[in-house]
Amino acid sequence: MKKPMERMVRCGANYVPLSPISFLERSAVVYGERLSVVYGDVRYTWRQTRDRCVRLASALSESGVSRGDVVAVISPNIPPLYELHFGVPMAGAVLCTLNLRYDSALVSVLLRHSKAKIIFVDSQFLSIVEGAFRILSKAGSKLPLLVVISDPIQLSSCSENSVTISKDVEYESFLALGKLNFEIKRPEDECDPIALNYTSGTTSSPKGVIYSHRGAYLNSVSAALLNNMLSMPVYLWCVPMFHCNGWCLTWAIAAQGGTNVCLRNVTARGIFESISRHSVTHMGGAPTVLNMLIHASEADQKPLLCTVAVMTGGAPPPPEVLFRMEALGFNVTHTYGLTETYGPATVCTWKPEWDSLPPDAQAKIKSRQGFQHLGLEELDIKNPHTMESVPWDRKTIGEVMFRGNTVMNGYLGDVKATEAAFNGGWFRSGDLGVRHEDGYIELKDRSKDIIISGGENISTIEVESVLFSHPAILEAAIVGRPDDHWGETPCAFVKMKEGHKASEEDIIKYCRGHLPHYMAPRTVIFDELPKTSTGKTQKFILREKAKALGSLTKKITSKI
Repeated sequence: MKKPMERMVRCGANYVPLSPISFLERSAVVYGERLSVVYGDVRYTWRQTRDRCVRLASALSESGVSRGDVVAVISPNIPPLYELHFGVPMAGAVLCTLNLRYDSALVSVLLRHSKAKIIFVDSQFLSIVEGAFRILSKAGSKLPLLVVISDPIQLSSCSENSVTISKDVEYESFLALGKLNFEIKRPEDECDPIALNYTSGTTSSPKGVIYSHRGAYLNSVSAALLNNMLSMPVYLWCVPMFHCNGWCLTWAIAAQGGTNVCLRNVTARGIFESISRHSVTHMGGAPTVLNMLIHASEADQKPLLCTVAVMTGGAPPPPEVLFRMEALGFNVTHTYGLTETYGPATVCTWKPEWDSLPPDAQAKIKSRQGFQHLGLEELDIKNPHTMESVPWDRKTIGEVMFRGNTVMNGYLGDVKATEAAFNGGWFRSGDLGVRHEDGYIELKDRSKDIIISGGENISTIEVESVLFSHPAILEAAIVGRPDDHWGETPCAFVKMKEGHKASEEDIIKYCRGHLPHYMAPRTVIFDELPKTSTGKTQKFILREKAKALGSLTKKITSKI
């Protein structure tokens, strides 16, 4: 005979698949008349945003989008991109936000890989998609439906080269096709995909990270908690919504009935003006954004009327930057994560006993990556070969690994890469770090040599492949060079073929002709490449040289 506890069943009364869609449904009732989105003179309430998202979902369904189909978008942080974060999953589809800095060649690769059925594109970036369509057409690939987002602020200031948009493919006209009585398609299973995010600009083997409704729900709630967000926060959008769906804050702001202040172009003046005008309580940004604020001119800066909570991540922020941000009146919370962990996975939770420490010591603590947030089950630093945990001694280096409900479903169409990432029952980040005596982690290096520039991941392998295609280059290697503004920039070490010559400018120009500009090296050093006995380039030596070069440049500049 079964015990009473064993006779319990899961049914509609006690189980509903988790989904961020419910955040919008709730806020439309609880915060119905409060501002949801602000963008220039454009203002929507939560009830209006919900209605617009339902119409969007309906229009997508009318256009042939079915459950599981991919809907792509290229757009800056403006209201339509926010609405797509709800409208697409409401249609049962999967949202794929693409990086604004991708070129036509890469966009064509990702559209083909994702099999996107529709792509929404902001009018400013239409030429990129048109170029991608030409590439796909030549290859005989089927083209997705194109819907152009006409930004009223952007179009009002456009020159004679502005795009002429036909009404049948314009965003607002597309929205008008939808019906308010549309039946929202909630996930059949909470592990169904809600979003697809590409990890880098690798054209040879793009990695499409699959997010689930469950993971997005849990990471959104966790993001609100680690930001100390009470109800009705005012959030300034400096983090691109195409980055891990805005670190899941696109959905988190809806959960708390907050106001999304959209910012098309991230500038110091725009940030300070928005904070002053809208009484911003929270914002986020990579260390490059923080660096921009602390170096803003007096004309651009405005005093903060109250403390603004800032979440930063993407690269370890220098302690000096954190120290100066605090002096301006910002309260910085340092988080760390990857695309595969829905963005923020750890947080450097502050402890009251640290308040008495000198400011520079506080900044050093805040620059650590910390501990896992509440939505993640486990965080550890392990020996990647034995899978044994490293001691909490601040010295022993291991690989950062994660396990829990806010880890990706896997890589789209790449079983081998997924199995490798989950080998041993943990997600292997590829990042190397140590663990302090209090359990907080601190990153020390990136085992895969990924360069993080302005919050963007740059694959050294892809840049090196372009360098090797240069007719005058014999050998090449790319490492990150420290940069006060970007955090890191690509630095190329090259050895020329005998009898061949090329200047630094020539090589940079060549790379920019084959890559998005942000991936091209900013510095080229002509030198022999140090190698191991097996012929592998010793990149740690090159990194030291690049670091020394940066220090030398600073000294020379300071003397001028």
